[in-house]
Amino acid sequence: MMEALVNAGGKGTRMGECGIEKPMHTIGDVPVVKRVVDALSSSGNISRVLVSVSGNTKETEKYLKSEGIETIVTSGNDFVDDLHRSFEVMSGRFVMTSPSDMPLLKRQAVDALYHFFDPDMMESAIAVVDEKIVRSVGITPSYSVNIDERKWVLSGLCIMDRIKTLENVFLKEVYMATDMFELVVNVNTHEELELARKMVEHQRSSSPL
Repeated sequence: MMEALVNAGGKGTRMGECGIEKPMHTIGDVPVVKRVVDALSSSGNISRVLVSVSGNTKETEKYLKSEGIETIVTSGNDFVDDLHRSFEVMSGRFVMTSPSDMPLLKRQAVDALYHFFDPDMMESAIAVVDEKIVRSVGITPSYSVNIDERKWVLSGLCIMDRIKTLENVFLKEVYMATDMFELVVNVNTHEELELARKMVEHQRSSSPL
């Protein structure tokens, strides 16, 4: 088993000024950050879930505490510094990390990355999604990597060597290539938020009673 960290302290500038912190936008009446925490917590391979918050996400912190979800306050100004601050209070060699804006995340994806990762051979593993699948739902990726002459999009879900990260060692990355639909959407814009809402509603209406 390993611990998991959800990063929810950023400014969310691409969402613009809308009076709602990005992790608190709701999809299916559930805040996006809660969906991510629930997906991680539901895995039998995750022993603890910690959410990093900051002065940028005070309402998120308040909500998470009301739900009994463990938080740690970071600066919210520098991703690496925030990561180190969080890793300092965590234990174990490896930590699964996720952004707070993956509303479609499910336990199956969490377990898939956990079982893909080989702690004896790897320092970091990142789940990547076939770019064609990402584009097929109407999302234009901001960054892709080439693997075996195909393009893949970083999902944000990854496993990191906590000790080496704290020692500022550059981690060698390994990619888990997948077509898992739950890793397709990161909510960074209002358009992606509405797309995620439609996807969740479609999943609800398509599920058997």
